[in-house]
Amino acid sequence: MSASLEGQLVVAISSRALFDFEEENQVFETGFAPGLDPDTPPGVKKDAAYMKLQLERLDVPAKPGVAFSLVKKLLAFNDAPESVEENINPAAPRQRVEVVVLSRNDPVSGMRVFRSAQHYGLNIQRGTFNRGAPPWRYLKPLHANLFLSTHLSDVRAALQAGVPAAQVYPQSARASDAHPNQVRIAFDGDAVLFSDEAELVFQAQGLSAFQAHERDKAAQPLLAGPFKPLLEALQRLQQAGTSRMSIRTALVTARSAPAHERAIRTLMNWNIEVDEAMFLGGLAKGEFLREFEPDFFFDDQTGHVHSAAMHVPAGHVVSGVSNPLL
Repeated sequence: MSASLEGQLVVAISSRALFDFEEENQVFETGFAPGLDPDTPPGVKKDAAYMKLQLERLDVPAKPGVAFSLVKKLLAFNDAPESVEENINPAAPRQRVEVVVLSRNDPVSGMRVFRSAQHYGLNIQRGTFNRGAPPWRYLKPLHANLFLSTHLSDVRAALQAGVPAAQVYPQSARASDAHPNQVRIAFDGDAVLFSDEAELVFQAQGLSAFQAHERDKAAQPLLAGPFKPLLEALQRLQQAGTSRMSIRTALVTARSAPAHERAIRTLMNWNIEVDEAMFLGGLAKGEFLREFEPDFFFDDQTGHVHSAAMHVPAGHVVSGVSNPLL
């Protein structure tokens, strides 16, 4: 009988989102590595330089990347006993979370990815290494609940295929270590958890029209955005219950009263709860997120992502009216 990931929260992640490979990536971009034939064609040279450096560093664990904390904490749900009975006899703890590396790296560099994961105690056993080819097409057979990558085109393609996905900003601040037993995730509302219906009104007609639109439709739930399935999956993981790990979620939105009510009522209609809701009325989100200390924050607007990335791990959800397909 073949293995199955059914019933698990599946996170697909690129190697550069999980580990800090910025120095190695710079070598790839420049194609420079000592010892390479200077007459090597540029395209081949870049690939060869990168592989050479990764092989030289095979036994050097890569530093944690932007999404490292999120992955480490989610995998900890597999180690946490589900019940008192499991505490007494944890012979076969139930697998709740699966993390799979989907990488544009070559297979040789993939060895370093797996060795680095092993060094940090991350139980990551599956991965695809596609040597420059887009890996997002493997999301469907994985039934992935989330895809994190530094490649904009892969993220956009994943979202178009219906998979919650975000472009990781490698320069983001790293997550706080203040909450080792709690996964903290923050979401923007419109075009992330919700559809971009209201955002369309705001961009076309301005704030007053947006507020009036949302006040008039307060009792009408918004349609789902690309990240509703992830929030549902996180709630199922939370409700499964563990003795050592928990999840705390936050809605962090530029909305303010009276537009707050439709957002809250939409979540109620979906039977989804968030632990915190911040209605900031256009204030910069970064400093509020600094206080919440999420392991990751998702937003569709680059200005908010840049504001957040100064303080917390952040990613760009390339969806909705703010992200037209060029």
